[in-house]
Amino acid sequence: MKSTRLIPLTLALGLLVSVGQAAADEATAKSNGCMACHAMDKKVVGPSFKSIASKYKGDANAADKLAKEVRAGSKGVWGPVPMPAQAKISDADLKKVLAWALAQ
Repeated sequence: MKSTRLIPLTLALGLLVSVGQAAADEATAKSNGCMACHAMDKKVVGPSFKSIASKYKGDANAADKLAKEVRAGSKGVWGPVPMPAQAKISDADLKKVLAWALAQ
């Protein structure tokens, strides 16, 4: 009987950890200036994170492709406005932000 009570508690704890991690990853995106041009669900200067996730859904190499585009900049991928190179973001932060963005 006690083990059946633990299942909902374990699921709830897992959800709280996921929500907390997502908030931390969004904060990482904000602190690195990503939110100046991108938003969660609408186009700003660049595409929304949800649009990015949708475009690359199922692509096992998406994070690597996007990391190169973020580091070197890109042009013509999402329209006429180029994305400037973002060389200052740390590798750890870039990995976090991309994983978070692709999980939308």
